[in-house]
Amino acid sequence: MPATNYAKSGDVHIAYQVVGDGPRDLVHVPGFVSNIEVMWEDPALARFLDHLAGFARLIVFDKRGTGLSDPVPIDRLPTLETRMDDLRAVMDAAGSERATLFGHSEGGNMCVLFTATFPERVEGLILTGSYAKRIKSPDYPWAPTWEERLADIEEIEQSWGDPSEGIEVYAPSRAQDPAFRAWVQRYFRLSASPRAAAALLRMNTQIDVTTILPIIRVPTLLLYREGDADVSIDEGRYIASKIPGARLVELPGRDHLFWAGDSDEMLDEIELFVTGQRSSHPHERILSTVLFTDIVGSTSLAADLGDRVWRDLLARHNAVIRAELPRWRGIEVGTTGDGFLARFDGPVRAVRCGQAIVAAMSPLGIEVRCGVHTGELEILGTDVAGLAVHIGARVAALAGASEVLVSRTVKDLVAGSGLELVTKGTHSFKGVPDQWEVFTAA
Repeated sequence: MPATNYAKSGDVHIAYQVVGDGPRDLVHVPGFVSNIEVMWEDPALARFLDHLAGFARLIVFDKRGTGLSDPVPIDRLPTLETRMDDLRAVMDAAGSERATLFGHSEGGNMCVLFTATFPERVEGLILTGSYAKRIKSPDYPWAPTWEERLADIEEIEQSWGDPSEGIEVYAPSRAQDPAFRAWVQRYFRLSASPRAAAALLRMNTQIDVTTILPIIRVPTLLLYREGDADVSIDEGRYIASKIPGARLVELPGRDHLFWAGDSDEMLDEIELFVTGQRSSHPHERILSTVLFTDIVGSTSLAADLGDRVWRDLLARHNAVIRAELPRWRGIEVGTTGDGFLARFDGPVRAVRCGQAIVAAMSPLGIEVRCGVHTGELEILGTDVAGLAVHIGARVAALAGASEVLVSRTVKDLVAGSGLELVTKGTHSFKGVPDQWEVFTAA
């Protein structure tokens, strides 16, 4: 977690962070609400921001009235002019004379106005999923009507913090990920209150920067997904036609959240725009240990308990595993409904973590099986690939209830650790060459 600092804008404190030490400054201006500490809790967003900080000095901040910045009265919400003052205060506090602005969704409006007003402070402008205005008109037919927008705002205020509301629009590629849905709920709740969120949406609905677009005179990159249901690709095309020299990149996908779905091409374009060079993205290959977990008899257990009780039990199961992983320096890679995949920098810690998870499940009345293998992994952002992953999954599939099963490779690497490993025979794994001896960690 990067350190959070505060810049003074008038009598209001604006929370900001600085990450990386690249030769150029890049300021991320988020959508209508944010929390700069909670944002790092989502692996995909953290990976995206880490990549930006790898080639630039990244500055992130919470706009006044959101996240960790000072709250503001609902009846005195900040204007775009006030928010420009806040951005200048953050840049001054971070020692940034000039920066490229990276605005997402509602954050793009303020970036447009700031760029036109203070071109001497802006090296470049990047917009993703941003709109020029939020109310439909004859020359801007892609936005909702005022009545449709008010209905949406009322619904959002009533259901604020519930990730089931709107997540299929904002991040359809991750809508079925329970961990992501839980994070979205926490992110929204800690970014603004329901009334504040609704008030901010009403204010943003009235913004119109269409007349400002032709004034932009800095290099501009527009990144829009073709299937974005919240901000149409046509809005990106409109903005590109109004900003002199703007470059529009139309990306595949349906996610409005820039870090959801396949974001590698977007990162490539941002890096090329900021540095003049496109990253080759060599996939990192490392020696690592994978741990697979799985609830034994989950299908019959879910049928016996019923949907509501099963969901509650599964949530407690997930919480237990997510509590154990950091204790043993494990990194969660993903979930498979009722199981987890994690990676570790050492096989002993992976085995001990598996044993701790098995023991911690007993009070919940469920049993899990675990498989552990060490091998070369290909790191693909927050995901992993390679033969080692397949072997780890096959080892886990052989494990019995409350059993931690390990491969021969793991056994050879944990000598002297005090772990008791008892052979469970030699097996053939589908799609994997050779015979593999596996062992039970007693």
